[in-house]
Amino acid sequence: MRVHEICDRYVDDYAAADPVTATVVGVEGYDDQLTDYSPEGHAARAAITKRALREVEAAEPADDGERVAKAVFTERAGLDVEIHEAGLDVASLNVIESPVQNVRQVFDLMPHDTAEQWETIAKRMAQVPAALDGVRASLLAAVEAGRAPALRQVSKVAEQAETWAGMAGDGFFGTLAGTANDVPESLRADLDRAATAAQEAYAELAGFLRAELAPEAPTKDAVGEDVYRLWSRYFTGAALDLREAYAWGWEEFARVEREAKEVAERIKPGASLAEAAAALDEDSRYRVSGKRAFEEWMQRLSDEALKSLRGKHFDIPDEIMALDCRIAPPGGGVGAYYSGPNEDFSRPGTMWWSVPPDKEDFSTWREVSTVYHEGVPGHHLQIATSVYERSLNRFQRVMALTSGHAEGWALYAERLMRDLGYLEDDGNLLGMLDAHLFRAARVVVDIGMHLELEIPAGTGFHEGERWTPELGLEFMLTRTITDADHVRDEIDRYLGWPGQAPAYKLGERLWLEAREDARRREGDAFDLKNFHMRALRMGGMGLDTLREQLLARP
Repeated sequence: MRVHEICDRYVDDYAAADPVTATVVGVEGYDDQLTDYSPEGHAARAAITKRALREVEAAEPADDGERVAKAVFTERAGLDVEIHEAGLDVASLNVIESPVQNVRQVFDLMPHDTAEQWETIAKRMAQVPAALDGVRASLLAAVEAGRAPALRQVSKVAEQAETWAGMAGDGFFGTLAGTANDVPESLRADLDRAATAAQEAYAELAGFLRAELAPEAPTKDAVGEDVYRLWSRYFTGAALDLREAYAWGWEEFARVEREAKEVAERIKPGASLAEAAAALDEDSRYRVSGKRAFEEWMQRLSDEALKSLRGKHFDIPDEIMALDCRIAPPGGGVGAYYSGPNEDFSRPGTMWWSVPPDKEDFSTWREVSTVYHEGVPGHHLQIATSVYERSLNRFQRVMALTSGHAEGWALYAERLMRDLGYLEDDGNLLGMLDAHLFRAARVVVDIGMHLELEIPAGTGFHEGERWTPELGLEFMLTRTITDADHVRDEIDRYLGWPGQAPAYKLGERLWLEAREDARRREGDAFDLKNFHMRALRMGGMGLDTLREQLLARP
């Protein structure tokens, strides 16, 4: 069997074993089901991956496209197997990306315009209790194996579960079911019954987390170098020298900080970064009032970027021109994120913005570059281009992205928009520099906290001490100008998702290096648009694989 055929079949086999992932990546046919998150479910998915990995490793590539596809699949699938064999999938629990969030958030991606679509939602919603039972079984197995998640994650996820259960307000599932209009009474009864059961299941899960799991959870957040190294390889697709990356993170932080201070001086002479940020927050030119108005603002900016970049800087087909911008349902972490289109583009890519429930005033200067990051030329252009590119197999198109590749590109896209003249306003420019300062700080803080490294001399911050979560929070609050609510969520995120946060800046670093390598090789023949489209049409992969493939191609 050919490499592409094996990879295509793997997507179908895996989607059947993981309906939540199927919906997320846009594989149709499984929207009425939920994933089995029990130890047996994790084992079944690992067996599917191992079988496909053996087949791909034994297959002889038929052409250059299959040679690349083989490299992509063996690297990605091999790491999935390593994660499973280390027991880290069964132990997954964190505040941003684990089965507890996946079960809830998958409903955001489901259409609900017709009675038939509401029937599908009712069927999936009725399975929430069983899915959460599987989560509970896996967490108990993790405790038995000595891999219980840290207390911080247990407590914070319990809070999220209580929010979705409606224990302190309207529950998510009841609210969703309440929006079903013009459906038969029997279906409304099914929706109400399923919503009640789903919310009760989340309430029971919260109780389990607090009463049963919390007493078994370690209070230490740091995962240590061995676990961190594996997660770092998983998220970046690169075998990094962690201490070199930590040192580079400090250098990059200092570089961006210097530039941000220069811009702050232009905004308000003599002001610190925090004082310049405060001045921008009070400037009516950068303020939007109300969630609906903010949603409209980001949709308008996103649409403008799509139209102005098309043809001149990127080839953007009609299918990719649709990008929805929405406020996310409450209960998740604060910040923006992106979900991609399905395979036939009947579900468009979506930029989601998760904000505190009581937040009604928004400072747009912080968020212009975020729209470019999540939308175009960032995640939407990158991910939707992969889905559109039919020369790739289905695994490459919908399942091969890594954080290093995706987030690195999106951060590179922010910088690119500055180079293209879209961030000439100093307020919006400071917002971009704030984002890059924050991502450089992530490299330092994430690696530093999990490896408990020493803070070097000359940094002006607790020199000689070793990183702790408390120092991480202090650093992010005092040395960046990111919103304080966002910062507090971020520290919890880093500690529960080791190795992911540095992937942004480390990925951007590789994208910049790859561009300069191509510029040197091609000389006067170098064309930036061609470089971008060639790289994007290769689809997702790990960073080491990306470097190899870009060097191998003219």
